[in-house]
Amino acid sequence: MGTTFGDLLRGHRRRARLTQEELADGSGVSVRAISDMERGRAKGPQRRTVEALAGVLALGPDELSALVAAAKEGRARRPPVVVEACALPPDVADLTGREGELRALAEVADAGAATSVVVVHGPPGAGKTSLAVRAGYRFGSRFADGCFFFNLRGMDARPVHPTEVVHRMLLALGVERPPASEAERSDLYRELLRGRSTLLVLDNAADEAQVRPLLATGRGSLVLVTSRQVLGGLEAVTRLGLDVLGPAESVDLLAAIAGRSRVAAEQAAAARVAKLCGHLPLALRIAGNRLAARPKWTVAHLAGQLADERRRLSALTAGDLQVRAAFEISYRQLDAKAALLFRRLSLAPGASCTPDLAAVAAGVDRFAAEDGLEELVDMSLLDTAETPGRYVFHDLVRVFAHERLVDEEPDHEESRRHVVRSLLRTAVAAAGFFGPDARDTPVDSLRDKEEADAWLTAETENWLGALRWAAGRGMHREVLDLATAVHWYSDQRGRGETWEEVFTAGVAAARALGSVRDEAVQLNFLTWTLCVLLRRPREALALHGQAWRAAVAAGDVREQGWAMHYRAASELRAGELESAKRSAGLARALFRDAGYVLGEQISLSCLGLVLHGLRQYEEAVDVHRQLLAIVRSGALDLAPVMADEMQASLLVRTAGSLAELARWPEVLEAATEALQHSVAATALNSIRDARHLRGLALYRLGDLARARDELVETAALMAGHRYHRLGAVLDLLAELHGDLGDPAAASRYRARAAELRSADR
Repeated sequence: MGTTFGDLLRGHRRRARLTQEELADGSGVSVRAISDMERGRAKGPQRRTVEALAGVLALGPDELSALVAAAKEGRARRPPVVVEACALPPDVADLTGREGELRALAEVADAGAATSVVVVHGPPGAGKTSLAVRAGYRFGSRFADGCFFFNLRGMDARPVHPTEVVHRMLLALGVERPPASEAERSDLYRELLRGRSTLLVLDNAADEAQVRPLLATGRGSLVLVTSRQVLGGLEAVTRLGLDVLGPAESVDLLAAIAGRSRVAAEQAAAARVAKLCGHLPLALRIAGNRLAARPKWTVAHLAGQLADERRRLSALTAGDLQVRAAFEISYRQLDAKAALLFRRLSLAPGASCTPDLAAVAAGVDRFAAEDGLEELVDMSLLDTAETPGRYVFHDLVRVFAHERLVDEEPDHEESRRHVVRSLLRTAVAAAGFFGPDARDTPVDSLRDKEEADAWLTAETENWLGALRWAAGRGMHREVLDLATAVHWYSDQRGRGETWEEVFTAGVAAARALGSVRDEAVQLNFLTWTLCVLLRRPREALALHGQAWRAAVAAGDVREQGWAMHYRAASELRAGELESAKRSAGLARALFRDAGYVLGEQISLSCLGLVLHGLRQYEEAVDVHRQLLAIVRSGALDLAPVMADEMQASLLVRTAGSLAELARWPEVLEAATEALQHSVAATALNSIRDARHLRGLALYRLGDLARARDELVETAALMAGHRYHRLGAVLDLLAELHGDLGDPAAASRYRARAAELRSADR
């Protein structure tokens, strides 16, 4: 088989080091068209298109001739394809959850303007055809000259050629003997439709080239196109992206098919089935049909079948309806490189990924990965995530991709290990931008702590999933390296539940490696997480004994100091204040013996918190201001981010003690400075606390409007993390709105606070 036009074009583009977007900008040919040419879906573009591309690629005469010849060969006439009749297929009686889309179509149908074109696009199984058919039945009578339906078979090996549709349409319009030439038939097609009002439904379109010759209709007409592709090259169109159904709509569709009383009797199981179907209409229809065909089954039994990811797609089969087959059709359209990328994306542990991670998985550069990702989006096998630059699988498509990986790459374990190592290595590097010895130079693709923080936040699902996989495969050193690296980062960022999992894995890895010192380190980290982040001081105290014994066994005085410090913090939060005071003193002495000046200051800060808890607020303020002076002097030789973080924390504690003394101007001053340092350090916990104290001070100083704005923002920052001070903020907002003369808002905030406390019991 000779070199195809697509092969030649791709080779020339890569030799010129151009992306598809750059070639499109220079030539005027759409990205979609270039992608189709390179994939072989558009085999024979016209000469003017070839010349436009060649001009940007700076091809020589021989190269241009070869490209033109390949295009000409691709335009060779194919055998005719049988086109389905113009009549609408049967309507789906239980179409669910598409009233919004039907209203949008009704607005277009009623507009009465020149020809309107609507593209309905979405993933396989989203119900595009069902929506188009329903629209045909609902709106067809509004078009005086009829409704016509054509299945363009865009996903078949040989999609329907537009000339065949034109021929069939001429027959439907009463032309007994259509002209012999293609040009004459097209002219007659346009002439006949120019003065008519028609609804033309073009189902399952392959690409813009297949649709564009069929758009010649008259005033007050509507062309409704369905496609798995966005068809971004079509101009002056309305696009409706068809997504999956919502949870309630999914259960409603199940009930409509399997029986409402049956589903109502097992609401929780039905919701589970809907979730395992990914809320995809085709999958839900199949699940409903299976239940209807097996009246003795419980809904919970089907949910159990679907729960096993290895069997899920096989279970989603009912007669000739198969979810796997719907995905397979799109998968077969991919070239070898896009297919490999599709399979390898299932190696990403999280729900979404970036081009960088895709490049690691597929073993290609970032630009090739980005081209491939966009191709998969165009084929509706992948979607763009809410966050720009990220891509996400539908749940069932991910399952299908993993099936293809297992079947076609049985030796894929090393590829997965490569992805896991890359994620863990980057996470360790990113965590290195935080802490007393934080780096201030770029590493890998991360330039500074802002980028490092953004990466660790955005990629939590991926690096945490990689950690889980590594822990289960005996990659103990990699697990321990990550758990050790993230300690200082975790102090102010992320969720406590995440760090509990990370440090629990770190303890297990240290034990597996036989390192008693590392075991002490990880047990100390875990004790801190339970005590400070998760507010479970009794569990922390129970774990402290293990940490202390490991630190003593290792002979590590610094870790003994940390163990005693975390004991003090746990006793403080458990209300054992005198014990906490003694433990803080012991911790400080141990740190001094170890020559660890930073540890001494941290244990002294804990003593300040104990003094606050003992209501010795003046003494607490003095301790924290003393520590602030030491940090500001530079005596601790901290990295800038760590210095900002410590100052933010100390200023928050100072403001908290001043608040108990009702010294509101000083509270406002300390909290405002704390906010500046916490923002500089991206220290989220300190940001929340500083804003809370600012709002409180503004309120007590009589600035109600500014206090309200500050506290509303504070509540929003805390709400997403179930922050332990949220209830106090809501109470304060209720009190403030009462003073503002807004009893309804005050009542709402009191109710939210009560609901929060009830949920925490």
